[in-house]
Amino acid sequence: MGYREIYEGWKADPEGFWMQAAEAIDWDRAPTRAFTDDGTGHGTGEWFADGLVNTCWNAVDRHVEAGRGGQVALIHDSPVTGVIQKITYAELRNRVARLAGALRAQGIGKGDRVIIYMPMVPQAIEAMLACGRLGAIHSVVFGGFASHELAVRIDDARPKAIIAASCGIEPGRIVPYKPLLDGALAQARHAPDFCVMLQRDEHPADPAPGRDLDWYEFQHEAAPAECVPVEGNHPAYILYTSGTTGQPKGVVRHTGGHLVALNWSMKNHYGVDPGEVFWAASDVGWVVGHSYIAYAPLIHGNTSVVFEGKPVGTPDPGTFWRVISQHNVRSFFTAPTAFRAIKREDPKGEYKAKYDLSCLRALYLAGERADPDTVNWAADLLGVPVIDHWWQTETGWPIAGNPLGIEALPVKVGSPSVPMPGYDVRILDEAGHEVPDGTLGAIAIRLPLPPGTLPTLWNAEDRFRRAYLDHFPGHYETGDAGMKDTDGYLWIMARTDDVINVAGHRLSTGAMEEVLANHPDVAECAVIGVADELKGQLPMGFLCLTKGVNRPEEEIVAECVKMVRDEIGPVAAFRLAVVVDRLPKTRSGKILRATMVKVADGEEVKVPATIDDPAILDEIRAALSRIGYPKAG
Repeated sequence: MGYREIYEGWKADPEGFWMQAAEAIDWDRAPTRAFTDDGTGHGTGEWFADGLVNTCWNAVDRHVEAGRGGQVALIHDSPVTGVIQKITYAELRNRVARLAGALRAQGIGKGDRVIIYMPMVPQAIEAMLACGRLGAIHSVVFGGFASHELAVRIDDARPKAIIAASCGIEPGRIVPYKPLLDGALAQARHAPDFCVMLQRDEHPADPAPGRDLDWYEFQHEAAPAECVPVEGNHPAYILYTSGTTGQPKGVVRHTGGHLVALNWSMKNHYGVDPGEVFWAASDVGWVVGHSYIAYAPLIHGNTSVVFEGKPVGTPDPGTFWRVISQHNVRSFFTAPTAFRAIKREDPKGEYKAKYDLSCLRALYLAGERADPDTVNWAADLLGVPVIDHWWQTETGWPIAGNPLGIEALPVKVGSPSVPMPGYDVRILDEAGHEVPDGTLGAIAIRLPLPPGTLPTLWNAEDRFRRAYLDHFPGHYETGDAGMKDTDGYLWIMARTDDVINVAGHRLSTGAMEEVLANHPDVAECAVIGVADELKGQLPMGFLCLTKGVNRPEEEIVAECVKMVRDEIGPVAAFRLAVVVDRLPKTRSGKILRATMVKVADGEEVKVPATIDDPAILDEIRAALSRIGYPKAG
């Protein structure tokens, strides 16, 4: 069957569709139904609630039991340490069972929370799986997050244990984690019973007496733990995502739906078969790392690459090509910002010529809008389909994409293609009415959400409803703005708050970025809306130039302004643009547009905890001052 038949089949019988998908999972007790409505009248509820299942069994043990223990489960490729390590499914099972046994001996059991604060090392995956083996609920915090942010998460999750590493390694520097952990525990009201510390040779840490256990020593005599069956609606993990109030939101992921949805997505969306190598170049601290490094590839029986490095600088812009070629990667997933970084350093793609990439079937981009210039550059360079797809921390797996495992649909550059089964996507006006095709509106999903998506926020049901459900009754509000075309393809133009109002005209900053990215000298760009007394808001562009460009900045800015006015029209009122060396981003690569707006408008800026380098904000102020823009000073 093709995509349309499968999607319409889901719509006609969602219960039957997901019960059939659930047959691919090993259940200790099979669920009797897929969805159970919670009776609130909101269309919310739980998936596979009466089943009993274990995540670790499905991700590790069952493959060993099926005779595939010798297959490589994890490849740890660390250009920052020069280490490449391969771990088979049988080895992974033994490691995880022993770690789980050691945690059990320290009192960790079903329902206990465990915070994991580690870099991109295989032990981070092992810690996640060990929690799942016991029915404990893990919460991974991005390694290197500041003490305050870690403390906030400690107080919200109230973990019984914290598993950490002594350090993370960035290009050219060591990031000691122990002082950050100590600072967080000094600030936090809640204290864990104990901490486990993985000592890295690059920067060992002094353990706190009576609190810190050594990763290897505390496992030494531990008896391996068996898998503990949990209910389908038992939380597998909590993952904190930034909230508008500054208080992070603890996204909850239920076990049964998580297993079913992720397993379904590997073949149907990402187009890989069990045994093939899948690589998501992200971090375990983000949702991509949870879903497509730690869990989905292992649940589906793939080999997952755990990469500790950067797209450039470890050691050069050819790092991605080396990993793909060396490890026979079939399907590769990363953020557009990574490709923009490579393109900026190596605009002609000369490093790619050193490697044989014939193994690669497709490149997937997500995490932010994939601008057409980046998509086309990557497609021309790699000669494989470049698939933009769209999802969120809250959903845990793709809302929309091109389902290569079902049917390769025509690629429309700039669109993440079509909704996946389970997602009934609507484009709404402010009053909650559907708008015609081709009209910009708020993107919402008709309830119920599919399995694998968030059922609530940790200890914050009221906040969950206010944040996602109340604005458009009967729908989940994504916070993104966009439109559908007549073929049913989605076009994600911006976050809802990135749609600006210029003299009464609602305009997408994403559409302007698309135009700017087409300029041959622009490697990366961002457009924000700044306050204007006359028009309400005006767009302002920030341009990062390709390496080696030595033309006057004023010429490039003038050309960019003309391009936007020619393609979008004078209605855009686009005349403000500035050249900058880099854009402020989160550690996961998302551009901090809201922070840029505050800088440009001269407002007081609270430096976001997720920012990659706070010094960039001063660079933005200096660039605006250089062109005489008064407010930023």
